[in-house]
Amino acid sequence: MSSVIMEIRAGTGGQEAALFVADLFKMYSKYAQSQEWKIKTLDSHSTEIGGFKQITFELKAHQKEGEGDPLDRIKNEGGVHRVQRIPTTERSGRIHTSTITIAVLEKQKEVKIKIRPEDLRVDTFRASGAGGQYVNKKETAIRITHLPTGTVATCQTERNQLQNKESALMILKSRLLESQKTKGIESVSKKRRTQIGQAKRVEKIRTYNFPQNRITDHRIKKSWHNLEKIMDGKMNSMLKTLAKKL
Repeated sequence: MSSVIMEIRAGTGGQEAALFVADLFKMYSKYAQSQEWKIKTLDSHSTEIGGFKQITFELKAHQKEGEGDPLDRIKNEGGVHRVQRIPTTERSGRIHTSTITIAVLEKQKEVKIKIRPEDLRVDTFRASGAGGQYVNKKETAIRITHLPTGTVATCQTERNQLQNKESALMILKSRLLESQKTKGIESVSKKRRTQIGQAKRVEKIRTYNFPQNRITDHRIKKSWHNLEKIMDGKMNSMLKTLAKKL
């Protein structure tokens, strides 16, 4: 059974970027449901108007690896996503441009990375709701810091410390594994680094243009003019095209 961890974070654009994080989370959730994948939210930081500063979730397939494997389908989604639309809070009708970032982390049954207990600092805090309001009087949320690298993972979605700690550790291992892969990629030639395209995520890979009902993937220079359907989770055609071209 395959599983992948996705992290969506607001970039430039303030509240509008946070709202778009929520929209993309809904898009991937609906797509996952159409594929009969399991969805589990591992960590999130919501805003007062219904957006997310950041959300981390796991997609897991019921079947064995194959055509419907989450990693195989979602692996090309990592990078900077740009949205151009009129925010609901905009009175003048002006189009805003915002960005969010997506990281796709492979979760393996046996993570090929060793973590020494003495290299970890575990902190507890109270789980919070929208706008940072505390919703749990007990310190059930967990923050784990990998001291040698400064990598941090948090989880506050479960009701007890043990479950949150297990999820935070899983996120941490996946991030360290991704970092390990990235260092390996950066050590190879510039040509190969460009071909693989995973070493850096600074350039936008896709634009969602709502006024023109268009999604453009800049890596393959192709546009789709059914933005509403794709945002509703009907992503198969786009994802299959990306898998063939990238």
